Amino acid sequence: MTSPTPSDTALKQPATTAPVPGDARPGGGASDGPARTAQPPSPSPAPADRRRWFALAIVMTAAFMDLVDATIVNVAIPSIERDTGASFGAVQWITAGYAIAFAAALITGGRLGDIFGRKRLFLIGISGFTVASALCGLAANPEMLVGSRLLQGATAAMMVPQVLAIVHATFPDHERGKVFGLFGAIVGLGAVSGPLLGALLTEWNVGGLEWRPIFLINLPVGLAGLLLGRRFIRESKAPHALRLDLPGVVLVTAGLLMLIYPLTRGRELGWPLWGHLCMAGSLAVFALFVAYERRKTRKDGSPLVELSLFRIKSFAGGIAVQLTFGLVMGIFFLVWTLYMQMGLGWSPLRAGLTSVPFSVAVSCAAAGSVQALVPRFGRKVLQAGALLMIAGLLIYVGEAARYGTGIHPWQMVLPLAVMGLGMGLIVAPLTDAVLADVPREHSGSASGLINTTMQMGNALGLGLVAVVFYGPVDGRVHAPADLGPAYVSGFQHAMWWVMAVLALIFLVMFALPRRSNHEAPRP
Repeated sequence: MTSPTPSDTALKQPATTAPVPGDARPGGGASDGPARTAQPPSPSPAPADRRRWFALAIVMTAAFMDLVDATIVNVAIPSIERDTGASFGAVQWITAGYAIAFAAALITGGRLGDIFGRKRLFLIGISGFTVASALCGLAANPEMLVGSRLLQGATAAMMVPQVLAIVHATFPDHERGKVFGLFGAIVGLGAVSGPLLGALLTEWNVGGLEWRPIFLINLPVGLAGLLLGRRFIRESKAPHALRLDLPGVVLVTAGLLMLIYPLTRGRELGWPLWGHLCMAGSLAVFALFVAYERRKTRKDGSPLVELSLFRIKSFAGGIAVQLTFGLVMGIFFLVWTLYMQMGLGWSPLRAGLTSVPFSVAVSCAAAGSVQALVPRFGRKVLQAGALLMIAGLLIYVGEAARYGTGIHPWQMVLPLAVMGLGMGLIVAPLTDAVLADVPREHSGSASGLINTTMQMGNALGLGLVAVVFYGPVDGRVHAPADLGPAYVSGFQHAMWWVMAVLALIFLVMFALPRRSNHEAPRP
């Protein structure tokens, strides 16, 4: 599986050490002043390298599969409880175990790709993810399902960081805008497709299997990705020998688990004291990790995380935006789902179909923003996206207050479309901005950091749901008849918090360069 095929050899370009024209070096982030004179366009790739678009389709499909799997299980929980007799604790692990294992191993997965080859780690990851999906679908009891979900998250952490790293290493600067536009569209689709796909597969009860097809559907996709990936993805890795930083792996994994586990399960466990102590202790572990990585860099130049990346303005600013934007997504998607299904009493399928305008708007805006708008307006495109999301939320809150529990799906189309356009203007250009000036030899580590930061923001958002949503809800429910109006009120309260964070994101975006090097208008 790991040896190169003849087609791999044919597709390999001269070594990854030589960047294409205009490729940035460490510390060479774009200035915040007027755009510099653009470098001449990169030479056209060799004809044989046209296969890179097949490679792109393969890794994007894998990314979509991961995004869907992170949320698809939520709507099938009642069916899983009935069929397996899962306890409340087991259900928590079935839903949260994937996210915890995924977030804890992301940085390590990205660095392993730099060391051993991104294609190799991608194929190992997609193989493991497919096997874990089969085990989930065939689970005979809750314990087996929990273990399989943990394995799914861990193997996804090997697969997902390679997606952006392969794109970064395969495509020259002048093509990456188009590629990241497609990536943003996939992110938008994946974010809202999980609940809809889960609802459809569960309600159709394919072959009498009830909830199991939500996992088994990954098998043909994973097998196709494995076979086609071996043929079309070319190998790339760091140009100089790196060694795995095992103490760094232990420290960063421990720090992430100490932060994300209490946040993910805090509300269900009643926010115990040990959870607060773990989260506070994670800061000390991260500080120790940074100190160790600095020492490791001076000693042999082979750290787990390349701290020099944070001297690149576009990377450091983009990571800050990524963290706060992940927080917004963590709050919004969970509260939105609870509002429609618990507050309004809609079925999972009806709630999933209501998300279609949002998904379409995200995909359309993401696909066109990087190519058509970012080269001309730079970071203003991302800031316009934040303002559009705020505008959509204002409309949504107004409609929720006016119609209460009698609101209809068609009345949500306008706010969801406006919000989707705003999100699309952020997700694709943001990925492009973060990776724009990253040296190719560190693309795996950078990709792992991007995904980890988003997961950390998401976990923070999920933890805050207990405060910004359940706090107002619990205070208004005194009888069963109060539940619907309480959820509507909680939704409005949480959305005001989301708008406040989006306003903060708008300000944080000033830390991004006005234009990255390859966004400068060409003569």
